[in-house]
Amino acid sequence: MNNRLLTLASLLILVACTTTPPKNTENICQIFREKDDWYQATLASARHWGVPIAVQMSIINQESGFVADAQPPRPLILGFIPWFRSSSAYGYPQAKDETWADYRQKAGNGWADREDFADSCDFVAWYCSISNKKLGISTSDTNNLYLAYHEGHGGFQRNSHLPKQWLLTAAKKVHQRALRYDAQLATCRQELDAKN
Repeated sequence: MNNRLLTLASLLILVACTTTPPKNTENICQIFREKDDWYQATLASARHWGVPIAVQMSIINQESGFVADAQPPRPLILGFIPWFRSSSAYGYPQAKDETWADYRQKAGNGWADREDFADSCDFVAWYCSISNKKLGISTSDTNNLYLAYHEGHGGFQRNSHLPKQWLLTAAKKVHQRALRYDAQLATCRQELDAKN
């Protein structure tokens, strides 16, 4: 009986520590009110890398829906045997292993974790700042920043996104959401700044 209680208590602690996505992912003010340390994290990344909060948040929303341990689905063989994932993309930013390792080294954030929101928004802002310097994409051009984020800098330069209509549609959605987030943030920024 004691082992069962210990197991149940351990499970409850794990569940309590798991970060759940915000209830309303389409309203940045509600997200920041619910996740009170997220505003400070995105603000720090915006100041450090020059990439607006709305851009960071819209990309993370698109990539993971704000799910800390998001991963690509496992394909099934014969309809029921799980196979290998198609990518090593993981966490809030859906960063691949090699790109994440590059970030940790070059950004000087060796302990960064893709399940940590502050690290993830710093990664997104870092990657977008490279897109700005390397590809000349404005830090407010969420459409092209997202295409470069998804395809990689080399892929973007080779126009690998052009034949992918689904990706072009997704990039427009990310851009529109960033504009909406920015307008929403203007209405609650004073309140958020006062809390921090």
